[in-house]
Amino acid sequence: MLAQSLQDRINLQINREIYSEYLYLSMAAYCEAQGLSGFANFFKIQVQEEHFHAMRFFDFVHERGGRVVLDAIAQPKVDFNSALEVFELSYKHEQFITKSINELMDLAIKENDHATRSFLNWFVDEQVEEESNMDTIINHLRLIDGKGHGMLMLDRELAGRVFTPPTI
Repeated sequence: MLAQSLQDRINLQINREIYSEYLYLSMAAYCEAQGLSGFANFFKIQVQEEHFHAMRFFDFVHERGGRVVLDAIAQPKVDFNSALEVFELSYKHEQFITKSINELMDLAIKENDHATRSFLNWFVDEQVEEESNMDTIINHLRLIDGKGHGMLMLDRELAGRVFTPPTI
């Protein structure tokens, strides 16, 4: 059984993952409107990943005899100045999610809940990848100055991204 403090904190994390889903869908819509369908694809895949993350937390709460409680989801930003801004904001958001998961891990350690700690290890590792992906694309966008043939090449590269649910 989950301690109430962990259940409450995981419920908060579920809502943060769902917000991430919503945020990335907004970013996909912006990219699509800019004619960057590959960039839009990148964020649509992010939407699927965030949904997967939210559902892992959702299922974990129930597996541990807890209760999921969902809150309202805030409207995400919808207007951006450039693809670079979109990725810079997504990188900052991923850093926020990393901090949130680390705080959740700290609570699991404090509560001496080994099952939750084991469960959270996957998310700790996943966040390293999430931040790295965003940082890499930011660096590419800066190299090409967000213009010209470089944008077209990056758009094509991002169009090839697919979601493959992790085997856990």
